[in-house]
Amino acid sequence: MDVTWYGHAAFGLVPETGPRIVTDPYTPEDIGCPPITEPADLVIMSSEDDSAHCRGDLIHGAPEIVNALTVAQIGGRATAKGVEITAIEAAEWDHHPEHEVPGQNGMYRFELDGLKCAHMGDVGNPLTFKQQEFFEDTDVLFALAGGYLTTLLLDLMEMIHRVQPKLVIPMHFRTLTYKPRNTMWIESFLAHFNDDDVEFACSPRVTLNRSDLPEKTQVLVMDYLR
Repeated sequence: MDVTWYGHAAFGLVPETGPRIVTDPYTPEDIGCPPITEPADLVIMSSEDDSAHCRGDLIHGAPEIVNALTVAQIGGRATAKGVEITAIEAAEWDHHPEHEVPGQNGMYRFELDGLKCAHMGDVGNPLTFKQQEFFEDTDVLFALAGGYLTTLLLDLMEMIHRVQPKLVIPMHFRTLTYKPRNTMWIESFLAHFNDDDVEFACSPRVTLNRSDLPEKTQVLVMDYLR
């Protein structure tokens, strides 16, 4: 499976077999990341009302668009383009400065090329036991690593240390082009891991194979596409 980090919470996933997927596409001028120009067959977004996570309309290729929050609210399971998607409800930070009422969103999972992938959406509070349980048996976790506006890093680490995903790919942290300035740099997230457990891809694109998954949790820091 080829993985591209476009920036923020948006990834492009191209499996050997199966649809091309984009997760949580953003509004470029709001986030500071370039427009996503690569086409997709399927877009999965954590909500439909957050311009930093829901811009499936900007993705080329006339993809099918799935709102993970809707999936969570109608039983937690749906199939699109042959991919089974499971989701669980979550909420933004209770003290979000831009929203009087925390926005609801969905965290979601799916499998490509035998890799069990999980995306944390835009959750902003400590995960409940049920939400933590949702991430058990994860191969690739796209993890919120910026702290501010999303779940605090100590709360995130509680989940990671409990469920022990094979590979953690951080997202939603501050970069040189990222317009929101209150999120943390990646160093704050990496401080919770031993140096031997962190690898830098030095690229916005990587190829993942199930046979290459580590035995214990490893962090893979990707560059953003620009």
